[in-house]
Amino acid sequence: MFSDRRLHLKKPAEISLMRAAGLVVGQTLEALRAAVAPGVTTADLDALAEERIRASGAVPSFLGYHGYPASICTSVNDEVVHGIPGGRTLREGDLISIDCGAIVEGWHGDAAITVPVGEVEPRLLELARVCEEALWRGLAAVRAAGRLSDVSAAVETYVRGQGDYGIVEDYVGHGIGTQMHMPPNVPNLGKPGKGPRLQPGLTIAVEPMITLGSQDTDVLEDDWTVVTRDGGTAAHVEHTVALTETGPWVLTALDGGAAKFAELGIAVGGQDSQPVG
Repeated sequence: MFSDRRLHLKKPAEISLMRAAGLVVGQTLEALRAAVAPGVTTADLDALAEERIRASGAVPSFLGYHGYPASICTSVNDEVVHGIPGGRTLREGDLISIDCGAIVEGWHGDAAITVPVGEVEPRLLELARVCEEALWRGLAAVRAAGRLSDVSAAVETYVRGQGDYGIVEDYVGHGIGTQMHMPPNVPNLGKPGKGPRLQPGLTIAVEPMITLGSQDTDVLEDDWTVVTRDGGTAAHVEHTVALTETGPWVLTALDGGAAKFAELGIAVGGQDSQPVG
């Protein structure tokens, strides 16, 4: 699982460009979060995302990627990842995961959020909360001299401690930089202390995907949309993180991860040259 030991380490100036891309992604996702409501179509969200990304001077990462036809992925209810935006209208009680990527001067940012549509069942809200918290536990494990599987183990340990959730194994996090997907793979489960040693300059996307039922998935006839085999609802969240000399810096979080890391008792590793509004 961790056989590829190549870590594509980035220089500080390159990480700064990835931070610029990450901020475009983070700001776009916040606009999308605010736009989610009953009656909105997934195509509406895609149009908003492309407008925001291009207005920021960036390029959508997803549009045209291996033929993908949209600027974001919109995965609703039993759709895990890679849902294609279109005429689907969001309904009260839905749970939607939105995945977004942007490129600035050749460097990528990639993140995802899961958002309730109107009033949602408590068990779905809890699914989304567990997924989000597991993400941050994984991000906090990005530490110098640690091992790559420490990130995976942190995600799995948190999820397993919260209930009988499925952890999707077929789709994983990844390295990121001048390409959206680069080595190494970052699974969402595993034992700590395995795989390559983490070093400053590492940039990865951590992205838990968990379900209310079985972890098993299928791909629909569009060759993109991944759904749970048993029809259980799924949640998917993601951030791009860089390991700096002073610790992890969440490049797609507007505050770099400072607030959440403070809750977990660690310091954020990066600093923006000016306040992010």
